[in-house]
Amino acid sequence: MASVSSVSGSVLSVYSGDFGSVDAQGLVQFALDYEEKNQEFQIFVSQCKDLAIVDEKKGRTDPYVKTYLLPDKARMGKRKTSVKKRTISPVYNEVLRYKIQKMVLLIQKLNLSVWHNDPLGRNSFLGEMEIDLASWDWRNNKLNWYMLKPRVSAAHLSAINGVDHRGVMNLSIKYVPPGSLGRKNPPSGEVHIWVKDTKDLPQLRPSGVDSFVKCYVLPDTSKKSYQKTRIIKRDSNPVFNHTIVYDGFHTEDLKDACVELTIWDHEKLTNHFLGGIRLGLGTGFSYGIAVDWMDSTQEEVAFWQEMMSTPNEWIEGSLLLRSLAGKSKLK
Repeated sequence: MASVSSVSGSVLSVYSGDFGSVDAQGLVQFALDYEEKNQEFQIFVSQCKDLAIVDEKKGRTDPYVKTYLLPDKARMGKRKTSVKKRTISPVYNEVLRYKIQKMVLLIQKLNLSVWHNDPLGRNSFLGEMEIDLASWDWRNNKLNWYMLKPRVSAAHLSAINGVDHRGVMNLSIKYVPPGSLGRKNPPSGEVHIWVKDTKDLPQLRPSGVDSFVKCYVLPDTSKKSYQKTRIIKRDSNPVFNHTIVYDGFHTEDLKDACVELTIWDHEKLTNHFLGGIRLGLGTGFSYGIAVDWMDSTQEEVAFWQEMMSTPNEWIEGSLLLRSLAGKSKLK
């Protein structure tokens, strides 16, 4: 097993502009069915209509549909349709399938979302909807139209969960195993972290906050592990589009390492902590030692597990910012 000190961080690039912010609009048509014989949940995705245009200059949207079964996204995994290029009214006629017992299915929620596919992985959210499968009428296996909705705001989620509102971070992560891109390429495993934006940050001043994001791969808190974004001034919904690559990973390190992302308000004399997330397995241990920072929430654990189980693929997520015990203090 590699020592965590072998993991190093390097900034890959900083993207300018907002690649992930379009207003949700349009409709999606699909049907649900359960095949008792094969114990298979089937989602027949027919088409979408009047989706948002992502690239205004080119008038282009390349949409695909993605599904999860909630609350445990990692357990059943995601399903995706093909990508339809240059259309806001794509036709799919594809079936997405889950092998799952009916009694287990009935305690799930179906999350169906539509995304614009970007060749560099900077996919844009176009809208979503959810169905509580416990109350679904399984006699209804006909095609129905559903309106696509925006993501639920962080403030609303915080109110539901009874926690302090600190905002939400939209990001993608990817694990690239050693040698997976060709002969000895990359020479060691890499974790890619794309910090897209944050929403609904605490309003510390009437003009907003001057925010930036810090990143570490714990347990390493050295300057070698430390990376940060540029400062976005006077904005409670800052767009960073900043990608960081940490190399030196062995696959087994993913069980013991934890990516800590924190957002701060910048001032001349000091920086004020606004909130953060920790991506890891949340076991309370790292390399056999009890640590307070291995405390990932259920959503953070599921996000990390999905990255581990689907190498070389960008995993998209929106995670609530929270208070963190023992957060790293480099400036």
